[in-house]
Amino acid sequence: MSQVEKWVPNVTITDSAQEYLAQLLSKQNCEGIGIRMFVASPGTPQAETCIAYMRPGEEKEGDVSVPLNGFNAWFEGKSLPYLEDAKVDYSPDRMGGQLTIRAPNSKMPKISDDSSIEDKINYILYNEVNPGLAAHGGNVSLAQVTEDGYAVLKFGGGCQGCSAVDLTLKEGVEKTLLSKIPELKGLRDATDHSDTSNAYY
Repeated sequence: MSQVEKWVPNVTITDSAQEYLAQLLSKQNCEGIGIRMFVASPGTPQAETCIAYMRPGEEKEGDVSVPLNGFNAWFEGKSLPYLEDAKVDYSPDRMGGQLTIRAPNSKMPKISDDSSIEDKINYILYNEVNPGLAAHGGNVSLAQVTEDGYAVLKFGGGCQGCSAVDLTLKEGVEKTLLSKIPELKGLRDATDHSDTSNAYY
């Protein structure tokens, strides 16, 4: 009896998806090529679950390798919590078929004491800060964390161009983040506030 689905760390890849991916990989003329699955911007509303080609030697520290039917799949270590219950499937049709990836937990913030500073900041922004800003049609997202420990934030929606954004940044967002993430040194604003087209006054 053939196994209908193959379980990998937190992810189900159906036999039809494995067959389709194996065909794609066979056309790449690269011995040992596989796939790598990861979540970009994990734990945020912008999260995207991606599958990319993975050539030998492109593995990254923390990646988990799982042998599938005819190729290896690599899963980014830090993406694994967000790939919980993910499913990759392929449905053939007359137009050539479609590969679908469903990752219901990719947008859910998940943090622990071991989480990266970026994950901790995103968790607080999306659970505590943005619900308050949403009342004014605004939002804030993390652009990057600098080497010297500053979070660079980007304000959008009604916060962009708003005259009170400095107060919001210093009194609201910065106090909240610094009180909960002691390793954070401070915040910087990467937003162009000269654009006032959506500003909330």
